[in-house]
Amino acid sequence: MTEDSLRSVSVERTATGHFIARNPRGGTIAFGTGSDPQADAEFTPVELLLAALGGCTAVDVDIATSRHAEPTRFSVTVTGDKINDELGNRMTDLKVSFSVTFPDGDGADRARAILPRAVKTSHDRLCTVSRTVEIGTPVTATVEDA
Repeated sequence: MTEDSLRSVSVERTATGHFIARNPRGGTIAFGTGSDPQADAEFTPVELLLAALGGCTAVDVDIATSRHAEPTRFSVTVTGDKINDELGNRMTDLKVSFSVTFPDGDGADRARAILPRAVKTSHDRLCTVSRTVEIGTPVTATVEDA
């Protein structure tokens, strides 16, 4: 691992079932268990996973298409089924769906034309999040200060 390849976040508990994730640049995201859907609007860890899948591909597609035309609509929906089976809790049938429109014009025509290829290229090669989920990688959990 090199300094250029290492990515990290820290997670701190703020209250029972509530946490803050921090990146090295100072960004934060509050999340929790989502156990009280009426009062708890924070994302759950599963929702953060879905957001990461959609966000990673959205960034790639936005870069590829918006250089030709500014979209009038750019929306990504990510869905999946949370199951519990002999392998434990996990997500299956993950789907990333784009709804993107562009105004009229030559640049917009080019953006529309490359949109499917941009989505495919992100999925097949560029999006680190979806590539990691599809290919899989070991996850190690340790306790440092027991």
